Amino acid sequence: MNQAPIVKLMGVSLHAVTQMQCVAHVMDELDAGRGGWVITPNLDHLRRLVKDEATRKLYRGASLMVADGMPLVWASRLQGTPLPERVAGSDLIWSLPEEAAKRGRTLFLLGGAEDSASQAAQVLTQRWPALRIAGMHVPPLGFENSPEEMERMRQALREAKPDIVLVALGSPKQERLIAELMPMLPGTWWLGIGISFSFVCGQVKRAPKWVQKLGLEWVHRLAQEPRRLARRYLLEGLPFAAALMSHAAAIRLGLARERRITA
Repeated sequence: MNQAPIVKLMGVSLHAVTQMQCVAHVMDELDAGRGGWVITPNLDHLRRLVKDEATRKLYRGASLMVADGMPLVWASRLQGTPLPERVAGSDLIWSLPEEAAKRGRTLFLLGGAEDSASQAAQVLTQRWPALRIAGMHVPPLGFENSPEEMERMRQALREAKPDIVLVALGSPKQERLIAELMPMLPGTWWLGIGISFSFVCGQVKRAPKWVQKLGLEWVHRLAQEPRRLARRYLLEGLPFAAALMSHAAAIRLGLARERRITA
């Protein structure tokens, strides 16, 4: 999306687009016969991008990088280069299928916990009966280390030939997998959506809208899975959020320059 404005946060480039602009770009590129990859970095992803060259190298394969996380939006505003809005994978999982149904585009659901993919497919097709699910595949634990399981996945995708693949495996596993699979379907668009199949089918409750708007969705998630998320949110996330805001303020005041890293 070369024409979209870029906002840099701690040296990481993000496309300054709305959710609807993101969806429209995916659909227009599909109409033009071009595939691509949307990544929705949140605060934890941004932290890894800033600190880890391997993560930066992986994310360079993305066609669109949009901010999934209110702290990123707040930091962009604080430094005087505002992003228009948060563009979350857990919102795109609704808006992309809606537009796909209108345009006759097909969806493939890859990953997810237990039967969340099949349940999510039912919810989406009930809401938009015209939506076509090209297929789904839920690989077993440790599939990435099994050539046989990887080939089963590739075969399922080759047979389905989907327009859009939603990959629910968590980060960075889903990004690594997308980077590996993209070349086999050059006309397909890919989106990593983490736990969002479970959000769609109700297995995991998403925070209320007012909590999302306040940027406190992470508190809701922490309360649901404290053991798994405490380190990410409390020990790593909060200090990095403070560093991000301080850096943004310093740029606004002319006390610092934007970092020169490429992502």
